Amino acid sequence: MNVTIRERILRSDIPPLGFTAMKENRHIVRSVIPGSIAEEAGIEPGDELISINGEPIEDIFDYQFLVEDEEPVLLLRKSDGEEWELDIEKDEDEEIGIIFENGLMDEYRSCTNKCIFCFIDQMPPGMRQTLYFKDDDSRLSFLQGNYVTLTNMSDHDIERIIKYRLEPINISFQTTNPELRVKMLNNRFAGESLKKAQILKEAGISMNGQIVLCKGVNDKEELERSIKDLTKLLPNLYSVSVVPVGLSKYRDGLYPLEKFTKEDAEEVIDLIHDWQDRLYPEYGTHFIHAADEFYVLAGRDVPAADTYDGYVQYENGVGMIRSFIDEFDEAFAELPEDESISRHVSLAGGLIMAPFIQDMTVRLRSKLKNVQAVYYPIVNEFFGEDITVSGLLTGGDIIKQLKGKDLGEVLYLPENLLRAGETVLLDDVTLDDIERALQVKINIVKSSGYDFVEKIGGLT
Repeated sequence: MNVTIRERILRSDIPPLGFTAMKENRHIVRSVIPGSIAEEAGIEPGDELISINGEPIEDIFDYQFLVEDEEPVLLLRKSDGEEWELDIEKDEDEEIGIIFENGLMDEYRSCTNKCIFCFIDQMPPGMRQTLYFKDDDSRLSFLQGNYVTLTNMSDHDIERIIKYRLEPINISFQTTNPELRVKMLNNRFAGESLKKAQILKEAGISMNGQIVLCKGVNDKEELERSIKDLTKLLPNLYSVSVVPVGLSKYRDGLYPLEKFTKEDAEEVIDLIHDWQDRLYPEYGTHFIHAADEFYVLAGRDVPAADTYDGYVQYENGVGMIRSFIDEFDEAFAELPEDESISRHVSLAGGLIMAPFIQDMTVRLRSKLKNVQAVYYPIVNEFFGEDITVSGLLTGGDIIKQLKGKDLGEVLYLPENLLRAGETVLLDDVTLDDIERALQVKINIVKSSGYDFVEKIGGLT
């Protein structure tokens, strides 16, 4: 059932956060799919869905659950105020064909915390409004992988998660020390809300966890305690990532946090590896994982692929480097030597990937001797030099630091610079803007070692 609901919702139109406002929680039809049941039934844009089978609709989950019936009864209010009751006959998995003005069919739930580590509080003014929205919505955790703190979850929300099997739920734990969690989230309910994870476990709901590690706050003994406590949620809690707090240069008036040193990173890694060694023999999972940034900071090799348990925390920056390296190695091994390919290209991205990409470009040239590829690591002047990941680079920094350089025939940029389906970076600079400013064609490289070899080698 949960797979069906998830697939049906993901096929529908869920707009990015903040782009669609609700009309007093009314479920207004935006469009109707041509040739669909909805069109045949006379449903039109502007109609309002009131209920299904006599039950009110809270959001997209209620809707998709109720329309799975083979004979759902829809109550709609037409734009002229007339109410229609429609008896629909359909196959169980057949779509009705309605697209609503708000894909979630409810308001997005914003965060009620004031976390000491929140990156949104560290952004400069003047950026587009959607970038300042703090999401803490369990439904988007299920649909899009967002992390929630549990503080925004009512008993009703927990019941719906269990009823509709909205799993996995991704939870930002930060610490299992209730008093410390209250301090870190600046929410008096933050400690008590941890009990909701136990309720989800008892109901058989799968979860993933995250700890944003802050030096001198929830590290060392507190991290040890948190890991120990979270193992009690196994096997329903599949994995927990430990990621370093991101510190931008815009921290005036915020909690005084320090950046991690090489020695700090080594200590975090050692603690996590010790727990992995203890847990794997019993549970068959490494469970707790350090973000790639810790390994780079410590100057250590990232672990082997099997350590990442299927890369379940990939989107959280855990295992991305290892996956990229292994994919590159596989693609490179199959790449024949070819001196007929002659091209000059350039790449740009975050500082964190610089040593890995630069090594790959050298290796590529050992087989493609007439392919010149240069990687330009971009310093993040917009947010601050301590931000080294590609996903937080801006178009302005890319243009400024590449202006006047010989970029060859193509400049390749990583796909995580962009939101899915968009061509605009964080500072509202578009790919077209970068092309015009640098007078070079822009191409996007996926987060894949295979795509890297194919694109840089001119094979696709």
